[in-house]
Amino acid sequence: MTGVPLHPVIAAVTRRVVERSRDGRADYLARIDIAGRQGPGRGKLSCANWAHAFAAAPAADKLRVRLPSSVNLGIVTAYNDMLSAHQPFERFPDIIRDAAREAGGTAQVAGGVPAMCDGVTQGRPGMELSLFSRDLIAMSTAVALSHDAFDAVLCLGVCDKIVPGLLMGALAFGHLPTLFVPAGPMTSGLPNGDKARIRALHAEGKATRADLLEAESQAYHGPGTCTFYGTANSNQLLMEVMGLHLPGAAFVSPGTPLREALTRAATTRAVALAQSREAPVGHVIDEKAVVNGVVGLLATGGSTNHAIHLVAIARAAGIRVDWTDFDELSLATPLLTRIYPNGAGDVNHFHAAGGMAFLVRELLDTGLLHEDVTTVAGQGLRRYAQEPVLDGPRLVWRDPPARSLDMTILRPASDPFSADGGLRLVQGGLGRAVVKVAAVAVEHRIIEAPARVFDDQEAFLAAFRAGELDRDVVAVLRFQGPRANGMPELHNLSPALSVLQDRGWRVALVTDGRMSGASGKVAAAIHLTPEALDGGVLATLRDEDLLRLDCDRGVLDVLVDRKTLEAREPAPSPASAVGCGRELFEPFRRLVSAAEDGASVIYP
Repeated sequence: MTGVPLHPVIAAVTRRVVERSRDGRADYLARIDIAGRQGPGRGKLSCANWAHAFAAAPAADKLRVRLPSSVNLGIVTAYNDMLSAHQPFERFPDIIRDAAREAGGTAQVAGGVPAMCDGVTQGRPGMELSLFSRDLIAMSTAVALSHDAFDAVLCLGVCDKIVPGLLMGALAFGHLPTLFVPAGPMTSGLPNGDKARIRALHAEGKATRADLLEAESQAYHGPGTCTFYGTANSNQLLMEVMGLHLPGAAFVSPGTPLREALTRAATTRAVALAQSREAPVGHVIDEKAVVNGVVGLLATGGSTNHAIHLVAIARAAGIRVDWTDFDELSLATPLLTRIYPNGAGDVNHFHAAGGMAFLVRELLDTGLLHEDVTTVAGQGLRRYAQEPVLDGPRLVWRDPPARSLDMTILRPASDPFSADGGLRLVQGGLGRAVVKVAAVAVEHRIIEAPARVFDDQEAFLAAFRAGELDRDVVAVLRFQGPRANGMPELHNLSPALSVLQDRGWRVALVTDGRMSGASGKVAAAIHLTPEALDGGVLATLRDEDLLRLDCDRGVLDVLVDRKTLEAREPAPSPASAVGCGRELFEPFRRLVSAAEDGASVIYP
């Protein structure tokens, strides 16, 4: 279906974003358009510069790169063995180099970027480096591309901070066509419900560490992205609905013929875009693409991390969005998927039920996505309402199933799981925060209870183990914001909070930290801005202060007289941590912007 009128809320928010971004976007476009008009950077390199660039290349590549009409692709890779999602990238440069030669070009690994695994660092000191690694990845991407020897870029990345960082860095070279090349999810392992059950039993002391390790090893068992719908898989959805993947590339498993065919096709497409000088990344990522990204995230109950990352990505392209935009778009966007932790199935089940092509088609046909956008595939976003398949040796695209093949995981817009996207802006006397309610039952979305205030995760867990939280309670975890300690994710709290709620208590979490895409069934007001270390009221809260969180009405308030709060001395902030490399990031903590501004040291 074409020519569907745009939903009025989508249109209104887009107009507001365009107006708010007018000056910054104009400055950005002027800068990248000047770079584009100057032609390929390698054409301006001196003979010595250019000889250095291909000194180690095979003889045939050396001959090819000398030709003025030849295309040289730069590969920026986040390969390492620690991330299961990135381990398959070890082979990708050879595949890309071979495909580039077949297309008449060449390809070189321009550089690597750091890529830490949040699954390894959860609850550990290293997690305090995680959010800051995004901006470091952006800088590392810029260093890789600073050789100015490339006509187009292929970014190899999947996981949490890595894709946003790669894109922010690539946008600094916005005149170059850029494609993102995913590796795909691992095959499904231990069912998510079983994994969650064993985690809860361990939190209560009813399962041993050996039991827990065995369950986790069955869940995370091979190469590919973790299969729950957290930030890594939200990244893949975003790259698709924002037009930077080939259509349908997101959720094809590694080590399959289709995965390799898509990687080769991405290379061929990058060569073609470089030759035609079409779809530079700075023009692909415009105001409409950013709004499309938010809508895609909301329609699937995606990661709350993107309430930070999408803001930072937009700013890298001269565009300004805020949480009010997210909130209004959420109210207009139906929830079309339930993928763990919001449902029982994982991303493989979503893909099998109809996947991205079905989702994009439904959103386009309901006027919830901008169809008239620039993408690396051409033909606007409608091209992404098709799925890739192999027809013998040929890669072709076809229409997705007319109906969802599993209505418990993926639904049409005419019969959604809920009428809204499940992300709420809550605000009041404590500031502004976001709540992911996609997996929170209606009866758990309004909580008025005394606070129990903690300054670190271990203090909370100790209180839980001692039985001190067995009551109606709003757990407050402060000094977890970007300025305080780098805003680590707080997933170690999730099993304990879930246990308390299952025992019948009314429970919520309020924090200036993060919970990410694995935010679960307990209402959690996260990313609270201003944070405790930046003048936030959070620093003046005390145990037993009465708090109210109303996710339905968008309220987050402290029911204590304002004069009483103002008379209190703010709690002293914990000392800046050292060890595990945290001292190296002290300048980042001093410079970082607020969470709603993207928590960035590059784009404050």
